Amino acid sequence: MRRSGEALSSPHPVSAGQPARGDRSDWATLRRLFPYLWRYKWRVMAALAFMVGAKVANVGVPVLLKNLVDTMTPKPDMAQALLVVPIALLVAYGLLRFSTSLFGELRELVFAKATEGAARSISLEVFRHLHALSLRFHLERQTGGMTRDIERGTRGVHSLISMSLYSIVPTIIELTLVLTILGVKFDALFVWITAVALVIYIVFTVTVTEWRTQFRKTMNELDSVAQSRAVDSLLNYETVKYFNNEEFEAGRYDASLDRYRKAAIKSQRTLSMLNTGQQLLIAVSLVLMLWRATAGVVDGRMTLGDLVMVNAFMIQLYIPLNFLGVIYREIKQSLTDLDKMFVLMEKEREVRDAPDAKPLAGTDSTVRFEDVSFAYEAARPILKHVSFEIPAGKTVAVVGPSGSGKSTLARLLYRFYDVQQGRICIGGEDIRQVTQASVRQAIGIVPQDTVLFNDTVEYNIAYGRPGASRVEVEEAARAARIHDFIAATPKGYETTVGERGLKLSGGEKQRVAIARTLLKNPPIVIFDEATSALDSANERAIQSELKSAAQNKTTLVIAHRLSTVVDAHEILVLEGGVIVERGTHAALLAQQGKYAQMWTLQKIEAQPVL
Repeated sequence: MRRSGEALSSPHPVSAGQPARGDRSDWATLRRLFPYLWRYKWRVMAALAFMVGAKVANVGVPVLLKNLVDTMTPKPDMAQALLVVPIALLVAYGLLRFSTSLFGELRELVFAKATEGAARSISLEVFRHLHALSLRFHLERQTGGMTRDIERGTRGVHSLISMSLYSIVPTIIELTLVLTILGVKFDALFVWITAVALVIYIVFTVTVTEWRTQFRKTMNELDSVAQSRAVDSLLNYETVKYFNNEEFEAGRYDASLDRYRKAAIKSQRTLSMLNTGQQLLIAVSLVLMLWRATAGVVDGRMTLGDLVMVNAFMIQLYIPLNFLGVIYREIKQSLTDLDKMFVLMEKEREVRDAPDAKPLAGTDSTVRFEDVSFAYEAARPILKHVSFEIPAGKTVAVVGPSGSGKSTLARLLYRFYDVQQGRICIGGEDIRQVTQASVRQAIGIVPQDTVLFNDTVEYNIAYGRPGASRVEVEEAARAARIHDFIAATPKGYETTVGERGLKLSGGEKQRVAIARTLLKNPPIVIFDEATSALDSANERAIQSELKSAAQNKTTLVIAHRLSTVVDAHEILVLEGGVIVERGTHAALLAQQGKYAQMWTLQKIEAQPVL
């Protein structure tokens, strides 16, 4: 076990949108972990049995050494016995040594499934819970810090079990056995010397380790800051390049690393002080025990074998205790890491299914907003008493200036947030009374900024319906008019798209998004400013694909460019969270109101400058 090199563990800073360490005690954290391990209770019991066996064998080694030394001590009548007895003792010694290792390996082998199973269950539960949390949480979180929390928490499960089951509990068992043997076979002073030395050793170690926690905490805080900055910088690679700020980012990262280096050096100094103090206490206690044993040999109360046994006992005890500072610190930090992950798991869902929620019923895909009001923050309302209906199979478009609440309509329909007033219905059912999964299964979206997974083109299209065959993926790609482009690339559908799809152009990414939605084949489709990031040529080229995707589907089109919505069955003009106009394209132009002004202004902007 390493003592000077320390693994990075919590505590560390809480990034924006991340949960802080809870107020629960370490025992409460252990109780929270216990059910995950108790699923493997028979393995836990078997591991404990093997652990006791290993320690009994380990304690038997010094006893056997004592007998071996006493047997080898010259006596007048032992000439013949020397030919047989030492060989038997040597064989027994070898068997005990082997038994210690064998029982230890069996313990680890039996308990590995429990350790890995518990870590897997907790990690999977956290992963699922994070996906179940609201959009607000994910907009506020810092990815680097949060992934570090999960990584440390998972590692904390292994570390906590390893340190407690493989270090603390065996040491307690061995200590109990040794003190019992010393108390029964020799006088009580041996027990008192050992017990007092151990108490002083443990108090010193725990006290200094608690004091060192502040330095470790600072060190881990700085590590998390450096990690978050590195991840944030790499995620925004293009922006860094746009502004030629590579050296600026390297300087910020280096400054974080330098602060971490200084904190790590200070932490190492305190660790060296702890180690030195521990060695001094061990040396003093060993000298006292050997003095007492030597005096016993001189007085004839003890044999040379007794002296060897006492010395072996002390060495065996202090080897694991020598790492008590590391063990104690790692257990404390593992508990902190684990609790941090448990707090993340207990983060309340802003949007959750009703207790009696059932899947959407029926085939009616009519969408209705009824007197809907919503605000992300109470002081800044976004939507105010919005009411409209999208009949099944029809298209309704929403236009208006930036910040008017257009995209919020899509977020509310997806139930990323719940409305504060009014209700949203699909087929006459309030979406708050049905399962979120069934609502989202019924809706497909082509977003303004299509973000793809760093995987193949096939994977990204098939994401619309996991498990779809290659033939179905190609049919969707043909319908989105991107099949020919994919087929022309050297790897075809196995072409990787890069992080967030950066290897594809804006138009190509949009076509992949359309293909993905076509493959999902939902009854309701949302186009959230799906062409706003494209140039006019690409916009016109993709318009036909969008019309194909919307055919016979209930469609909500959120648009900035009015030219994309002229064929909608109804157009809503949203301004300041209020519908100020509604009607067909021709009817709105005839009103000579807000829509007509926007149309005229966009036509002027579209005219070429001579």
